[in-house]
Amino acid sequence: MVSHYDFAPRFTEAYHCAEEAYRRDPASTLSAIATQSGAWLAANGLTNQALYDYVDDDARYGEPGIHRALMIESVRRDYFLNVQEARTSATFLDVDAMPPKDAEVDGIAWLPRLIVKARAKLRGELPPSLMYGCGGDRAFLQDHDLDPAEFLSAVWRHDAQPTAIAAWIHSRTKRRGS
Repeated sequence: MVSHYDFAPRFTEAYHCAEEAYRRDPASTLSAIATQSGAWLAANGLTNQALYDYVDDDARYGEPGIHRALMIESVRRDYFLNVQEARTSATFLDVDAMPPKDAEVDGIAWLPRLIVKARAKLRGELPPSLMYGCGGDRAFLQDHDLDPAEFLSAVWRHDAQPTAIAAWIHSRTKRRGS
């Protein structure tokens, strides 16, 4: 049931079905996603909770939207299929062990926390209580002019090394003239 060529249209269909379920009854959206798309999402390394979080945040805050959701989940799917060899992780990130929101790497606040979160997203280890790309993450990413999927890829590329990721962010900031 893994989709390759038709992944984007199938994800779009699942997203729109989730939006419709949310419009009808936000409280039952998660179960509707599980029924309508759960098996397909799981086969592609994605979760019902992540799809719900995108739809919920989009309805309440006007973002991240379907395009960002698709880009983020495409990176997650790639990691799932090619690094994890389509095997789901059996562990979840311990929220209490996360760096505090004000922790910094090379003068960049929120970065240590976001790196841990992004790494958990890549591995499919985010607990239901956390969303990669939540409002706090979006504020950080907007401040640094980073697309959420691009940041996720950078965490993968730099093996979640905080100083390397901070250097990458600083180099981009210099290139854009800030």
